[in-house]
Amino acid sequence: MKNKHVLELADVKKIAAAAEAEAIKNNWAVSIAIVDDGGHLLWLQRLDGAAPMTSHMAPAKANTAALGRRESKAYEEVINGGRFSFLSAPDLKGLLEGGVPIVSEGQVIGAVGVSGVKSSDDALIAKAGIAAIGL
Repeated sequence: MKNKHVLELADVKKIAAAAEAEAIKNNWAVSIAIVDDGGHLLWLQRLDGAAPMTSHMAPAKANTAALGRRESKAYEEVINGGRFSFLSAPDLKGLLEGGVPIVSEGQVIGAVGVSGVKSSDDALIAKAGIAAIGL
């Protein structure tokens, strides 16, 4: 039997605080979502000024990264490369850059999704959050 790490509330709070700090430092109004390895929502926050739709996109990006075990950007690239049939993939809704898996000892233990600014900046915020727990 294998053992795996799991996100605890303290980890989620550290990730959220660091992601929020990165967004605020850059004056970016975003929503930040954190999910567990099954894509279940553990945290959602919408910063002041973030568009309401971002509170739907951030969890979708996080869910896609967790379930797909890779950054959501990979799916965006597949679709942009012409494989439009991938849009029919079940349970994957956030097929845009900004969802980043949280990986511990080679295992995905969750993901962070961010929405509200340029997709590459969304991913930067997510990665800043993940870095706060040393991963």
